[in-house]
Amino acid sequence: MALNGTTGDVLHWTAWNIPAAANGIPEGSLPAGAVHGANTMGQNAYFGPGAPAGPRYHHYVFELYALSAMLDLPPTTGRDDLLKAMTGKVVAKAAYVGRFRSAAQ
Repeated sequence: MALNGTTGDVLHWTAWNIPAAANGIPEGSLPAGAVHGANTMGQNAYFGPGAPAGPRYHHYVFELYALSAMLDLPPTTGRDDLLKAMTGKVVAKAAYVGRFRSAAQ
């Protein structure tokens, strides 16, 4: 895992084909038909925050897209290929920024 000072440094989670009727995402799983993509660690799961202890906050950006079609992609699909597959299908986008810090030791 390389940290290059870019937005692609650490990918914590990708998921797609979440049905609009899902009304949320249950803890520890995805709605039927949805797909977990691979994170930075190569796992098809959510990789939670892990800021080192100290006063500095780390920010985490959650990007949410509404698409006009489902995506036919394997779970091994990375962020770049996912974004390419979404081209022309994005009907809305939202972003949520969360902050996290571990308690100072």
